Amino acid sequence: MTAMAWKQLGRTGVKVTEVSFGTASIGNLYREVDDADAADVLEAAWAGGLRYFDTAPHYGRGLAEQRLGRFLKGRDAAVVSTKVGRVLSPAAAPIAEADGFVNPAQNDVRYDYSGDGIEESFEQSCERLDRNHIEILYVHDIGRFTHGDENAGHMEDFFGSGYERLVRLKEAGRIGAFGLGVNECEVCLEVIDHGPLDAILLAGRLTLLDRSAETDLVPRCREDGSSLVLGGVFNSGILATGPVEGATYGYGPASREILDRVASLQSRAEAAGLPLPTAALHFASRHPATTSVLLGTAKASTLERNLKALRQELPEGAEAALV
Repeated sequence: MTAMAWKQLGRTGVKVTEVSFGTASIGNLYREVDDADAADVLEAAWAGGLRYFDTAPHYGRGLAEQRLGRFLKGRDAAVVSTKVGRVLSPAAAPIAEADGFVNPAQNDVRYDYSGDGIEESFEQSCERLDRNHIEILYVHDIGRFTHGDENAGHMEDFFGSGYERLVRLKEAGRIGAFGLGVNECEVCLEVIDHGPLDAILLAGRLTLLDRSAETDLVPRCREDGSSLVLGGVFNSGILATGPVEGATYGYGPASREILDRVASLQSRAEAAGLPLPTAALHFASRHPATTSVLLGTAKASTLERNLKALRQELPEGAEAALV
């Protein structure tokens, strides 16, 4: 096992490892993963020193939570985050694919950001994870990025009773911290104006390519004592593959503008002696606002390669390629 540094989450008593594991891929994201391969990549994460694991009901309609719960049974050192905002129920008809997840657990889903919906989602997750206490609970995908014009009603539900229910769950000791798990900065600022957040799991907005969080969100988090956990550090693929044909950005085909920007970043990184994926990983892990970098894959070999890249000593002067 490799030692991994721990960092405090916000102003809470929760601590997380500086690198964490995200479980979307073992929920069968884009391709089916069998139980053995899912267990192998989780074992690789544990062997690599990762002790913070993030999951969600969304990931395979509960499948990722189930697999993570089985793996962590008896591993008391683990820190877990899961998410609320989606409530699952037994499927009315067979489901072959849902929201990009292949052969998910057979559950239907509804969005519910009210206090009762949040508590129902939380209790369901506790059952799938076989835990009575969750260290971190994120409100998942609230905001216009996911919901468009329907978001106003979800925000009304959340501000009306959802936020207060999170406060109560924390006061009751059922959770250690709470925050948002989102792909946009705007909703984070809106919620922080309503009440404090312990942490934000922010996907794709503080990366080598997209630094939009630095404008307003990073200073606000620093001011309020909210931690940032960074997901999507490869911007859904392009910072791992480079500007190749078929490269993806923002969960879709990359535009010519994005391809050109990534080509420039790749040239700078390689001139400094860094492969582009290594530069992307080090940008995220070295950013002063980062508490933990979330890595997600269904392949143990990919995870081990990324961990090796993170532990790589940078060539002299390479930091210039990361700013």
